[in-house]
Amino acid sequence: MPWIIISAVILLLILVVLLSSIKVVNTGSVYVLERFGQYYKTLQPGWHVILPFVDYVRRKISMKQQILDIQPQNVITKDNVNISVDNVIFYQVLNPKDAVYNIENYVSGIMYSTITNMRNIIGDMSLDEVLAGRDRINMKLLDIVDSITDAYGIKILSVEIKNIVPPEEIQNAMEKQMKAEREKRAAILIAEGDRESSIARAEGEKRSNILRAEAEKEKNIRLAEGMKESQLLEAEGKARAIEAIATAEAEAIRKVNASIIESGTDARIIALKQVEALKEMATNPANKLILPVDTLNSLGSIAAIADIIGEKRSQQ
Repeated sequence: MPWIIISAVILLLILVVLLSSIKVVNTGSVYVLERFGQYYKTLQPGWHVILPFVDYVRRKISMKQQILDIQPQNVITKDNVNISVDNVIFYQVLNPKDAVYNIENYVSGIMYSTITNMRNIIGDMSLDEVLAGRDRINMKLLDIVDSITDAYGIKILSVEIKNIVPPEEIQNAMEKQMKAEREKRAAILIAEGDRESSIARAEGEKRSNILRAEAEKEKNIRLAEGMKESQLLEAEGKARAIEAIATAEAEAIRKVNASIIESGTDARIIALKQVEALKEMATNPANKLILPVDTLNSLGSIAAIADIIGEKRSQQ
């Protein structure tokens, strides 16, 4: 019976040793393995068999990107303003061996390196430069801290300032300044709006006056053209009337002459008829007679003949 218990104990010990010799490394992590107290190798993700009581896993290291949130720190600027600044650091372990053996605690090394150099950088800047130069501070911190942690096998990916908190009295002054700036911008915008509105109204009035002037000009032109056409039509009507009257009178004279010729009336009667016709034409206010000098001389002779004929008629 005792040998059964001893055998069970031995089997249990063997089982424990076997189980302890098998190491399973999860993805995203590595094991730093020592043999007889010295660095032996780095176990990558997967399962591995080690020698019990000979090999020892010194530390489990995460190879993922990690975040280090640094608590707010009091920093004095170049112009002696005490401000509070807090940072966030993104880093990744690239060499597990250096991270274990080159520094006792690489997280503390990153944190204190960042705090110390942040105070140095901000101490050389005024408050306005700090508030306006976050990106510049981040870049400087990144370069300095990354060069320091390179010996730890750690890569600093990014350094970001989360918040900068100045003293309360400075915050109040800044708020008043910002309020004044906002009121100034509002006043400028209102003035620019009024100016643009005035310009627009002036442009509209100018355009309206131009259009009214053009309309008046067009109206006058059309009135003048209408009066001109009316006068032309009136003149043409009068000319046609005069032409018609003259044609009718000429036709009457022609018919009288023809009847005289047919009836055999002598030249004195013809002359008398011509004088009467000319007299009728002259008395008409719508007629205008333009006679040459020779015609006027002939009319004198015709008038004399008419007088003789008239005397003879009275004697009879």
